[in-house]
Amino acid sequence: MGMKSREESRLDPMMTRPNDRVLDLRGGSSASRIALFGGIYNNYLALNAVLDDAVRAGAETVFFLGDAGGFGPHPDRSIEILRDRDIVSMQGNYDDSVGNGLDDCQCGYVDPRDNHYAQISYDYTFANTSQHHRDWLRELPTSIRLNLGSHRLLLAHGSPRRVNEFLWETTTSEPFIERLLDEQRADLVCVTHTGIPWQRRLATDPNRGVLNVGAIGRPANDGSLSVWYALVSIDESGDLRSELRSVAYDTERLAAEMRNEGLPDEFVETIETGWWTTCLEILPAKERAAGRF
Repeated sequence: MGMKSREESRLDPMMTRPNDRVLDLRGGSSASRIALFGGIYNNYLALNAVLDDAVRAGAETVFFLGDAGGFGPHPDRSIEILRDRDIVSMQGNYDDSVGNGLDDCQCGYVDPRDNHYAQISYDYTFANTSQHHRDWLRELPTSIRLNLGSHRLLLAHGSPRRVNEFLWETTTSEPFIERLLDEQRADLVCVTHTGIPWQRRLATDPNRGVLNVGAIGRPANDGSLSVWYALVSIDESGDLRSELRSVAYDTERLAAEMRNEGLPDEFVETIETGWWTTCLEILPAKERAAGRF
């Protein structure tokens, strides 16, 4: 499959994709505790660790919020795990690009250095993802709706408005969250894409809010080597609870495999130190000030 031109692949910044596909599970799930994670970025070692932790934590269903590829080694390994373990998966910008043979990751970066490293990551992932798995990525739903108890959940990648929109903790206001929930007819919107986990509930209704589950493919720019995912559950009173969980994995092995694959030293340094060395310019001021650079 040939790659499409950059102009053909670029998203309008205020438009969703014309082939949006919603997986509606509202009538078919009786789970009271679920696990949510995003941004594998080819880190199959972290993926296995997170899935094992979710089982230990009692998650009845596990949801993947998109971006299987990017950054790490051996793209097919992560996709094989998702498919073998029947993880309910949806499509992120990376999956859309790889599945449809686009020429970039549609990551939403604007800085030339960020885009330079994003292109290295995307080209490696595209070249090393089998056609069998590209076909699977192409057909994934672009959002998921489900009920947990009496609460309405909407799972999106960047946001319900745009696949590569960044919802940061310091720039996502409560009035915006309330308006988003009302527009989307949801009580909890769950997203990923930024790589940094956070959550906020409305002061007027603590059962409504936004949950960013972070990413499991690389650390959260906090100096820790662990990665993050989320558990969402219903408590005894029927209220909606969410917990961000930190999981360790074999970072030494991942770093060695990244070096063997010829991936940039900057990527490896992030895995070994817990601090981002690329894709920093997109960070808002307060998130950037919390990091090393």
